[in-house]
Amino acid sequence: MCKFRIRGQKRIMGELCIGGAKNAVLPMLAAMCLNESESEIHNCPPIADTFESIKILQSIGCKVEFDGTLKVDSSGSLSADIPDEIVGKMRSSILFMGAMLGRLGKVNIALPGGCKLGVRAIDLHTYGLQKMGAKICMKNDKLYCEADELKGTTILLHTASVGATENLMLAAVKAIGETVIQNAAQEPEIIDLANFLTGMGAKIHGAGTDTIVISGVKKMYAGKPYSIMPDRIVAGTYLVAAAITGGFLKLRNVRPHDLAPVTNALAEMGCVIHCGKNCITLAGPPRLKALPRLMTEVHPGFPTDMQAQFVAALSIADGTSTVTETIFESRHAHAHDLNRMGAMINVSSDSRTFTVHGKPTLQGTTVKAHDLRGGAALILAGLAAEGETVVDDAEYVQRGYANIENDLTALGADIVLEK
Repeated sequence: MCKFRIRGQKRIMGELCIGGAKNAVLPMLAAMCLNESESEIHNCPPIADTFESIKILQSIGCKVEFDGTLKVDSSGSLSADIPDEIVGKMRSSILFMGAMLGRLGKVNIALPGGCKLGVRAIDLHTYGLQKMGAKICMKNDKLYCEADELKGTTILLHTASVGATENLMLAAVKAIGETVIQNAAQEPEIIDLANFLTGMGAKIHGAGTDTIVISGVKKMYAGKPYSIMPDRIVAGTYLVAAAITGGFLKLRNVRPHDLAPVTNALAEMGCVIHCGKNCITLAGPPRLKALPRLMTEVHPGFPTDMQAQFVAALSIADGTSTVTETIFESRHAHAHDLNRMGAMINVSSDSRTFTVHGKPTLQGTTVKAHDLRGGAALILAGLAAEGETVVDDAEYVQRGYANIENDLTALGADIVLEK
């Protein structure tokens, strides 16, 4: 296991270019199984989850090259069996279920692993695929899925799940007839996936709205090289890093509209923010202001993947803040470790609401990452804290941030990764 060692109270200052989005590339990697040809992606983030997805592609018979540009050849014969040991490491591996049903008409895949954020059931995934004609049974925590043919239908999701929307899109692009996904997720990454699939010949309308209509095609083909959207959560995390240290940061290769819920909240906390066409600048105040109320919501609301980072920042803000998590029922482990650093955070009995009483400063100590974004939040706290902070289980953070220690060091932080 590796760890981050941080010596705090150094202002984040400088300029940074944001890379490709984790939450956009992972469904695209699954989609590469569909076209029985070559695919090429630019701006692909070199993060742990990308490499795990590449392992899945290689294990089922795809040829992969990744040297800055990601190239995948899925023209050969593919296996329907996805290795359990890889699937157990990340949640997004479940997206191969829809893609492989579309490609082979069958797939055998273990229940997915990843960050422990609660139940995160896959019932919406299986419900939608079964409505399209798939037969799915589970034995010993493994899903065995078959479909003589997938047929388009209307699927109403009782929750606007990003993963379920993506999985059903991947299955529907080669299904017979028209598939309508109602109450679909509207995140920017959904639009990015639709654009990628359309480039390979899929017929998709309505991505980014609550109703997506997909007309199945018999064959897909090699599209033009595709550049992934910038990672709005990485960008948001670095903006909070500047805010929590009273620093100044200019981000390039960002889409300000995608970050509006984050930048609006930071402005309310006292930051001065300017947005250009593809850039954002932030100047942090001497001390952040509390937020009376912050609630995570499905897009275009405040993203759940930024909740932990804001709880960290609000722990040293002036006043008392209330943060409510509505997406995941167990996204609260970071509060315990922040309290170990001197924060005063009360978590409700249902683990959904954080009452954060801001303190003037935090004290460095040894803490532990329990999930990807919670680990990033502890790094942010360490940047602002007095003394030295050690964040154990850094592997969680590496799942979604490519060399975060190098980025922060370039911006003036004192942080090292120890293996």
